[in-house]
Amino acid sequence: MNQRIGVVGIVVEDREEAARKLSVILSEYAEIIVGRLGVPYRERNLSVIALIVDGSTDAIGAMTGKLGGLKGVQVKTALVTKAAAK
Repeated sequence: MNQRIGVVGIVVEDREEAARKLSVILSEYAEIIVGRLGVPYRERNLSVIALIVDGSTDAIGAMTGKLGGLKGVQVKTALVTKAAAK
């Protein structure tokens, strides 16, 4: 199983519609989320979330797939293969 580390960028256009569903998904995948930063961008009526993730390709893909399936949510991911511990 490939272990990956990376960043998931999430833009939420309809916060009221997506916030609760998004939180449920993030809670479901809490074990692969190392850190989370959320910023409301009031001038553009958006919220921007950055996640640092560390997990299998399958787990990260499942999470981002569910997030991207939410109405008003866009997701982009940048991942690298995690170096083996020495």
